[in-house]
Amino acid sequence: MSVSDPMSDPMPDPLPARERPAAEAAASSLLRPVRLGNAFEDTVGRLLETIRLGVLAPGESLPPERELAARLGVSRDTVREAIKSLADAGYLVSKRGRYGGTFLATEMPVLPTGAERPGITREEIDDAVRLREILEVGAARMAAGRSLTAVDRERLWSRLRDVRGADPDDYRRLDSRLHLAIAEAAGSPSLVPLVAQNRMRINALLDQIPLLSRNIAHSDEQHESIVMAILAGDAEGAGAAMAAHIAGSTALLHGFLD
Repeated sequence: MSVSDPMSDPMPDPLPARERPAAEAAASSLLRPVRLGNAFEDTVGRLLETIRLGVLAPGESLPPERELAARLGVSRDTVREAIKSLADAGYLVSKRGRYGGTFLATEMPVLPTGAERPGITREEIDDAVRLREILEVGAARMAAGRSLTAVDRERLWSRLRDVRGADPDDYRRLDSRLHLAIAEAAGSPSLVPLVAQNRMRINALLDQIPLLSRNIAHSDEQHESIVMAILAGDAEGAGAAMAAHIAGSTALLHGFLD
């Protein structure tokens, strides 16, 4: 994938020749294999990492899809979906034709109001998501290990159906209701307010990043895996599915915010 010919589509070379080897080496180290359980989210996170750290300069082209797929250890379809999502969010620009390709936008999108307030650091994100993992992976395991009542089981199915059919504007709320229903199913009344408080922190962070349609579809699949494992009494499966689900959100939070 080559940068545009200046004669046909003026675009100055963003990096002096002497800086290209260092940039290429940095890109190689950042664009490393991802976890296949969250291939899409991790691919978005890796690409954002190269962008936010300045490895790619404004207007510079990304490596070809096939090269990115090989470096990241994912399919070209996954790379294509990640690039499309970041293009929709304003980070990348795709051009067709002889000198086409995928380029870093010349101006980065403005994050939602409040996203640039002081204090959003990697440490803050890690603290929120680690606590979430402790609480919600444990909740999923505990719920799967209990003999759930018919009411408990119907509530989980109902919350799952609601979030699968949610409008984007209502997605965060219905997503939170499902996770709180899982905490309720764990059978510890003291756990629910702790999960609710942590969800407030997580949602405040998630509200500051784009809602990616591919991530929603993947989350829906993971939600179903979690609920199915709970209803089947598979504690280890429920915990593992919840951990994978949380890891996907974490990859996006780090990619967009830190």
